[in-house]
Amino acid sequence: MSEESALTGLTELVDGLRRDRRRGPYAGYGEYVHTTWAAHEAAGHLLAAGRAAEAAPQLRKAVDRITAALMYLDDSPGMAGDALRALTPLYGKALAAAPPKNPAPLANWIAKTTFDGPGWPDIRLADFRAALGEAGTARLAALVEGRAAASEATERFGLGFHVQDLREQLAAFTGDIDAYVTVVARSLTNPGQYGKIVQALGEADRTAEALDWARRGIEVHTGSPYLPPLRDQFVALLIADGRRDEALAVRRDAFTRTPVHKAFLYLAATAARLDSPETVTWALGHLRERLAADPAHSSALVRELIACLREVGDADAAWQAGITHLPDLSKYTLQELIDERRPTHPADVIAPYRRLVDLYLAEGGNKYRYQYAVRHLKALRTVHGALGSEREFTGYLTALRAEHKRKTSFIARLDQAGLA
Repeated sequence: MSEESALTGLTELVDGLRRDRRRGPYAGYGEYVHTTWAAHEAAGHLLAAGRAAEAAPQLRKAVDRITAALMYLDDSPGMAGDALRALTPLYGKALAAAPPKNPAPLANWIAKTTFDGPGWPDIRLADFRAALGEAGTARLAALVEGRAAASEATERFGLGFHVQDLREQLAAFTGDIDAYVTVVARSLTNPGQYGKIVQALGEADRTAEALDWARRGIEVHTGSPYLPPLRDQFVALLIADGRRDEALAVRRDAFTRTPVHKAFLYLAATAARLDSPETVTWALGHLRERLAADPAHSSALVRELIACLREVGDADAAWQAGITHLPDLSKYTLQELIDERRPTHPADVIAPYRRLVDLYLAEGGNKYRYQYAVRHLKALRTVHGALGSEREFTGYLTALRAEHKRKTSFIARLDQAGLA
């Protein structure tokens, strides 16, 4: 593609990114997405040819038009949004190659898009740092503080978040770690904020301070579902600092608080890294103790125990845990155990298969329950056939038909499947 044809093509493609709000949200979706990515490709050709100054204004139009279009276009597949996320930094790259003489309009655009836009695109200031320069950065900082003052007098949703986000990105430009920490610390509303501070201090080799911030964040947000990344940072810092036992203690404490498979994964990974198999043994023992001491939650606890045992490759122990707590197993956990056990120990799965059939037959509100029950009965018949115990299966099936003779739909399915 020649440079001139690339420029002409980009202009035409960007013209095609206008979206009539009166069109249906699904109309022309595929064509629109194709146009967005074609514009991205054409702009890339221009940048590669050293014609960033001509590509930049078209990229700006593309970003603005897709931003507007997404207010009326159903982008459930996310492909138009993906294109927008690719075009926005490409616009920054074009401006970096051909910086504007006056960066104030760029600063104004960033502020307006962030504060007054529909919530997209997400603008990373690092992509526009070269184009903003000192003057543009100062202008943007002033606009942010102006909005910050306004946010104190308005209840507009999200304004405070955007103010904090841009403040943090601007503070990162300065290279002053203490100033950055001060800005981030103004909004310690979630573990991720602590994580930003920990990362910055860690990269500056200020390990003691990073550990202190990580510890504080974990204490403040102990019950947060967003805590694991911060805990990972804490553990990594402890390991790097040679504090092996403390790192393992953090994992044990987390598992004690939430004895589930996901927490076990983190614990097992750290234990493997630090060559501590006894930590894994402790975790499995702890889960067994919880299971014995808390019968009210045995269904959930046995599911987690089985998942953890399977994680470490102890299929026999996982099977035994399931058999011991057979009444507490869900259909899905039981099915997984049967599928794993059947190839090597077919005789072991006879009773669990019968339990699985009973669970489906007792289930209400599932229109496929008889279909699944029959499927498992056919699998059980195959197992008995392989073991040479067909008469045992026949006796079981006769009793099952008698017990559920009033379930005429079930009986009919048995007949259709040749289970007469």
